[in-house]
Formats: sequence, structure tokens, C-alpha cells
Amino acid sequence: MADGHLLAYLMPEAARGRFPPSDGRVEVLPSPPGRSDAVVAFTAHSVIAVDLGESELRDRLDPADLGAPMSAEFLSWLGGRLGTRCGILDLVLVAPATAPGEDLVELVPREDLLDHPRLARSRRYRADLRCYSDPDDRALVVVGRGLAGRWEMGLEIREEHRGAGLGRRYARVAGTLAPDGEPMFAQVSPGNTASVRAFLAAGYRPICSEVLLLKRAWL
Repeated sequence: MADGHLLAYLMPEAARGRFPPSDGRVEVLPSPPGRSDAVVAFTAHSVIAVDLGESELRDRLDPADLGAPMSAEFLSWLGGRLGTRCGILDLVLVAPATAPGEDLVELVPREDLLDHPRLARSRRYRADLRCYSDPDDRALVVVGRGLAGRWEMGLEIREEHRGAGLGRRYARVAGTLAPDGEPMFAQVSPGNTASVRAFLAAGYRPICSEVLLLKRAWL
């Protein structure tokens, strides 16, 4: 993970079940290394990681409102202040450990897919991209380093193969693609209930929600 930034510690700690205290605090941190700033909400504990003054940020927040950092009003102001656009609100999940000998669907590296149009968003938000598919080309899995250097994955089942329970199987194997035993994270829009169900069925655990704000150099 990226050295020196608190988010690079908080995320893997949460992945291991060690969460920030549910104390109602809003932590203000410097912008993390990488392509995005972020607002992250754990249970009753939020993190704002941007290069703005703490007093300016706190003046925009109601200290009695635990959800204030994720409010549309605050995020809209924050994006405008940073000269960028807010991303969508995502549920962040962490992949489960796999059991020895577990029967996983096969994935193969696909460097020929790195320029695929479906990777446009991944190229903006993630570095060190890697693409995988199965031998029958039923799915596309993208892995890369995202917020604060964490490993993130994206998954798309080809339209003609959807509705057959493949999402759960590919989400499961995608969770094993992070190197050196690092946790693998997935971001899913809460409104995408089919994906939420697939990731939960694959054993992924929700740890927080977040909104990413792409840095202007990557717009």
C-alpha cells in the first residue's frame, strides 16, 4: 500500500475487521497519493482526504449530523472547490479469503483488452491495470491500484451470459488476484442490487462507503 497516508492503513485494517472507533468523528487528512481524493464513511466515523484547510471543511459540516460529509450539499460544494466532479456513492467491499483446494473458475491474463472501451473509467482512477477473462470469454475482470494504493477489482459479465449466477463465481476468483496477500477491494453502487447480491453471495464484506473526487490532472 502507499506509504505514509492514514487511508493506506485504515483500509487494510478495516478489511481485517479492525475498524476506526464509532466515535462520531470526522478526520481531515491530506490528499492521498494517487489519482483521487476521497470522502469515506465508516460506521459513525468519516474521513475527508483532500488538500484543503481543516477549518474551511469543518465550517461546511454540521457537527451534530453524522452523515454530513456524505450529504449531496457538502459533496457538491467540495467538488466545486476542488475544481473537479464528485464520483458516485459506492459501497466498498473486501474479498474473502479462499479455502485451500477451493474450486475456482479459471481466469487468464488478457493484455489485448487493456485498451477496451470498458476500461475508460478504470484507466482514470487506477494504476497498474491488469485484465483477465475466462477461456470462454464470458467475463471481463479488471484489477489495479486505486485509492491510497489499495488493490481494486472491477467485474463485468458479458450481457448474453448474465442471469446465470456467474457474477458470484467470478467475483470470488477476482478476489484472489491481489499480489502478496494484500486485500482486494470492490466498489459497487448500492443501487446496483444485482451486483451487491453477487458480491455478498461470493463472501465479500462491506466495510464502508465512499465518494471519490478525481484529481484535476486526471480529468
